[in-house]
Amino acid sequence: MNSNGSWLAGVNPSCKLLAHLCVMFMLMAVSDPVITLCLWLLAVVTGIVLGGWRLGYLLKRLLPYTLFFVLIFWMLAAFGKGEHVIWQWAWFRITEESLNNGLTIGLRMLGFVTYGLLFTSTTDLTALMMSLIHQLRLSPKWAYGMLAGFRFIPLFQSELQQMKAAHKIRGYKQKNSWKAFARYALPLFTQGIRKSERIAVAMEARGFTGTRNRTYYLTPVMAGKDWLYATGLLIVAGGMIWMLGFV
Repeated sequence: MNSNGSWLAGVNPSCKLLAHLCVMFMLMAVSDPVITLCLWLLAVVTGIVLGGWRLGYLLKRLLPYTLFFVLIFWMLAAFGKGEHVIWQWAWFRITEESLNNGLTIGLRMLGFVTYGLLFTSTTDLTALMMSLIHQLRLSPKWAYGMLAGFRFIPLFQSELQQMKAAHKIRGYKQKNSWKAFARYALPLFTQGIRKSERIAVAMEARGFTGTRNRTYYLTPVMAGKDWLYATGLLIVAGGMIWMLGFV
């Protein structure tokens, strides 16, 4: 989770997180495929205009989920129930009800992914934790613990690559993916426990026990820019639902 230097990257992470969660709740509440499509397009347009997204980046990130969307749509549309049959062949039976349901669920899933990507691609992890502490009153003990945990993800990826290279040099050739998973999982799990123990001791030694107030080198605040983005996003999303709901 890294900031990309766009306008949206300067918005308070907690404010941005709550705004995106509210739109996701709207996505779960609506059952119309047209409204769901518009809410998804709102995330795409916001990412391009305010989030610094380029077309190549968007296609690279969303293409795997788009293929998953097509699969979900087909499963719900071709095997759904309904009275108004549009097309039927063999065991496939597409109705108006199953078509709308498939489009709604698939686009909803794609909307969740896009709003999540919009948040993660424009948010710095450290700024997020500082914002959670000051704006959402999260305990520093939990915030810094999560920050340390997120920092370990690239380390685990590096260690996994080293294990694979070492096994390749030693001549291990394992085509069974489950056996390969077991071979790599145990050392990584053991290493994770060791790292977590060292981090826990270090945090306790530095006073991260939640028993006293702390000072911070950076204290994020809520500015007009943050309120402008959150209210603007929610007003546009709510306006789409209200207008299209009467069409």
